[in-house]
Amino acid sequence: MTVTAAQAQQSPEQGLDPEQRAAVLAPRGPVCVLAGAGTGKTRTITRRIAHLVRSEQVRSGQVLAVTFTARAAGEMRTRLRDLGVGGVQARTFHAAALRQLRYFWPRAVGGEVWPVLDNKMRFVGQAAQRANAATTRESLRDLASEIEWAKACLIAPDAYATAATTAQRDTPAPVDQVAQVYESYEQLKNRAEQLDFDDLLLHTAGALEGSAEVADEFRERYRCFVVDEFQDVTPLQHRLLSAWLGGRDDLTVVGDANQTIYSFAGASPSYLLDFPRAFPEAEVVRLVRDYRSTPQVVAAANTVIGAARGRAAGSRLRLEGQRPPGPAPDFTEHDDEPAEAAAVAEQIRGLVDDGVPAAEIAVLYRVNAQSEAYEQALSEAGIAYQVRGGERFFQRTEVRNAIAALRTTAGRVEGGPDAVVGADVVTTVRAVLGEQGLTEVPPAGSSADGAQRQRWESLRALAELAGDLVESVPETTFAGFLAELNARAQAQHPPTVQGVTLASLHAAKGLEWDAVFLVGLTDGTLPIQHADGDDDAVEEERRLFYVGVTRARVHLRLSWALSRSAGGRRSRRRSRFLYGLVPEDHPAARKAGSGVDGGPKAKVSKVACRVCGKALSDPGAVKIGRCTEHPSDVDVDLLDALRAWRSNEAKQRSVPAYVVFTDATLVALAEQRPTDAKGLVTIPGIGASKLERYGDDVLTMVREHAG
Repeated sequence: MTVTAAQAQQSPEQGLDPEQRAAVLAPRGPVCVLAGAGTGKTRTITRRIAHLVRSEQVRSGQVLAVTFTARAAGEMRTRLRDLGVGGVQARTFHAAALRQLRYFWPRAVGGEVWPVLDNKMRFVGQAAQRANAATTRESLRDLASEIEWAKACLIAPDAYATAATTAQRDTPAPVDQVAQVYESYEQLKNRAEQLDFDDLLLHTAGALEGSAEVADEFRERYRCFVVDEFQDVTPLQHRLLSAWLGGRDDLTVVGDANQTIYSFAGASPSYLLDFPRAFPEAEVVRLVRDYRSTPQVVAAANTVIGAARGRAAGSRLRLEGQRPPGPAPDFTEHDDEPAEAAAVAEQIRGLVDDGVPAAEIAVLYRVNAQSEAYEQALSEAGIAYQVRGGERFFQRTEVRNAIAALRTTAGRVEGGPDAVVGADVVTTVRAVLGEQGLTEVPPAGSSADGAQRQRWESLRALAELAGDLVESVPETTFAGFLAELNARAQAQHPPTVQGVTLASLHAAKGLEWDAVFLVGLTDGTLPIQHADGDDDAVEEERRLFYVGVTRARVHLRLSWALSRSAGGRRSRRRSRFLYGLVPEDHPAARKAGSGVDGGPKAKVSKVACRVCGKALSDPGAVKIGRCTEHPSDVDVDLLDALRAWRSNEAKQRSVPAYVVFTDATLVALAEQRPTDAKGLVTIPGIGASKLERYGDDVLTMVREHAG
């Protein structure tokens, strides 16, 4: 392992806080790092790997680090390289499994390695036809997702119907029919001798479990394992990890149960939360110092996740902001979506004019269909943007052409591409990109031409990548830069491109920006409509909102619209997750449509706080009968009982849970604990009809939890 002088001076534990240092210096063996958002988990685990390698506890080639996205794996490799640690295998689960399967296939299976499907929809479509299931694009996509869930949960076709029923899955077709599609899909795929991505994990685990020779060779090669985002591990991934370990315990896992947002795909935080039971000798470290966000953003995040119900002890990480203070989160209510999008674009223009780089601004939404209004508003405002999940960077025409030109130049360099080193690499790259259209400043009039501006930004990103690489590794050659481009293209790890990011909340996981706009925050969108009536689904939506809030470093702006189209009926209500978050003296808290229970015509009662006697104006404060800043005296057990009862009532009536009682009403009941009908009707939201329908049940629960 070659280490530069600069890297040698930087010890892996340098510049760490006490908790990070404890994780980095922990001896080999089971280590569980519970890392809250912004607490430096990637920094911590890469420093731990560097420490183990530099202290010669393990060779770099014996370390296998896995995560869930190619970008995260690429970031891990970059940081390890900057620490002078090369040779570590940092990959996604699927990339690691594919590499291993190709190597072991001749011995474990025999014959040529089956190719990996580019697109499974052809086989899903044929299987759906066999089962007489719907074959529209949407139906096939839903069926494919259901098959992926089953395989991720290690559920075979013959066990699917029972498992889906037990799990109360919202299936795209009757469970027996989905089971038929699943079975036919597997038959068609296997007959064609092709693999899907889940097969990579299944067959790799099977090879290690079924062949002692294969297992011995693998375990001789890899001795130390690191798993990032452990809260998102599925049963299938956990089976593969167990096969990799083979009874050993040299495993470091990192995760945050508060950021579990993929339960619908089979992910489970139980492996993270149960780690100390699985490995009784494990060292558990909690990272709660948030270096990403201002105290104001951190306080908002703590409020959001603090309202969650059923949180396991291991997930109760209360973040502690470490940055200097910043602006308070901003809340805005709009009449309609176009007005909301236009206002967001105007605010973004203000931030850019104030010096915030466009690449450090993001607009985040619940579903991808929401992006259209913001694309239009930003285009009209002349603001460059990129839609995350759109065309991949290395597939853009201008990027492919630029890389081809760089390779051509490499073949013409006197002495070969290895002869161009350090600063000369940057000069050469900029000269080549200049011929492709890169200028010192954006093209004149480019604000009105999104395609022209995107092309320029792409070329600039390549030039800046060369500069960053030479800065971190001064001896980088031109050939080394081309190798870096190739590695990034294969890992889908693009450089940063200037422009506002538009992304779904799921796609934003693992990223961060100086300014974040969380938009479309209405009930039915966040939480999404199909989550209502299912408490677990609603809690996952709350965690998704928490992920969105914690993406912001300094500026956090939250907004919602009461109507979809201009002039439409203002019938929407702001998201229930904003309850307790919007200050009661904020203008948005008093607008029509902002009430927790009320629609556009909801009226705020003249109620006094039962603690201090102050007149209440915020609908949420009215509902619980006190100012929101006063500490809650809620009976937690009663609140849980009320929520369970409400969920059952909602399912029996086939209505959203809030139709029975809203969250605020349940909190008010659990705080005030009325003992008779007179006390019940003093709580806003409980009128004559709800008293008649639910009064006896509620009073019975209150009495059962008294004393």
